[in-house]
Amino acid sequence: MEPITMGRAWALYTRQLHADGRSEHTIRQATRHIRLLQRYLPEHRPNEITHEDLAVFFNSSVARCVNGGRTKRPTSLNCLRSSLRTFFSYLHRAGYVERDPAVLLRLARTGVAPPRGISEKERQKLFAALAAGRSRATRRDEMLFGLLLASGLRIGSALALDVGDLDFEDCSLVLRVAKNGVPQLAYVPREVMARLAAFVGDRTRGAVFRGLGERRLGARQAHRRLAEWCRRAGIHRAISPHAFRHTFAIGLYERTGDVMLVQGALNHRSIQSTTIYAQASGERVRAAVCSTGLDAAGATHSFGPERIHECRAATSESDRPRIRARGRTSSSSSSR
Repeated sequence: MEPITMGRAWALYTRQLHADGRSEHTIRQATRHIRLLQRYLPEHRPNEITHEDLAVFFNSSVARCVNGGRTKRPTSLNCLRSSLRTFFSYLHRAGYVERDPAVLLRLARTGVAPPRGISEKERQKLFAALAAGRSRATRRDEMLFGLLLASGLRIGSALALDVGDLDFEDCSLVLRVAKNGVPQLAYVPREVMARLAAFVGDRTRGAVFRGLGERRLGARQAHRRLAEWCRRAGIHRAISPHAFRHTFAIGLYERTGDVMLVQGALNHRSIQSTTIYAQASGERVRAAVCSTGLDAAGATHSFGPERIHECRAATSESDRPRIRARGRTSSSSSSR
């Protein structure tokens, strides 16, 4: 068999992903990653790429940095590793290459970063800036960002909404564009649904959120609009539309303590994706620990003013220097 080119290999692999029912998001990500390797090794056919080539590639700035020169997060590099491992494994099992050059690639061990939403102060500043605007585009942006914050929708699902997808009586939305490619149902608070009905007005079809020329608003334009509103509001950090989803999930878990309910609200297929929101906040831990005390025997008791006075009286004046001396001796021995 004549060795195939990288372009031909990518076309065959993409066809297989479609056959396997992979989502468009997964296919687009795999395409970006394969093209990144092709850009680094433009003259190489798949059968000419070795594990040494991949090792050099992953140590290069092409793989490790984004366009602006900033280093990628470890989780982003793991996604790149996974894409290339799956790609070359397919080529090897399908018989297009004699050996799998990615067989030695391993995922890096990474901690799960806590999701970061927007703070209450940032939310107030953002929507105060939006409320001061009067244009049609401003009203659209205010409705879009408010819907994301109140429902936890992904930006792609929200922008794909048509007027016919809104059930004002049931306070629900039909999400025709979802991450896993399966239509889903989402729920919206009644007051937000009432505002959405007023925003749509007498329209009976077409996109809910429209840009110039009555065309559907695009995701890139929505990102740019949010960045501009953050600048006007005096928010000095980058906030993406996905931060609204994080804020919604964090708030829902704090109110309910039910991680499975959060999974259902976010339409997560796996509970593993939802557990990042189940991390106890420092404030909740402090409140729980400081509400009671535990003595050495493990018995719970309250430390009232009388108990604190008894503890102070139990330590005589003659004992205090000895305690301090032991502390110095202990610390000096530990330093040795």
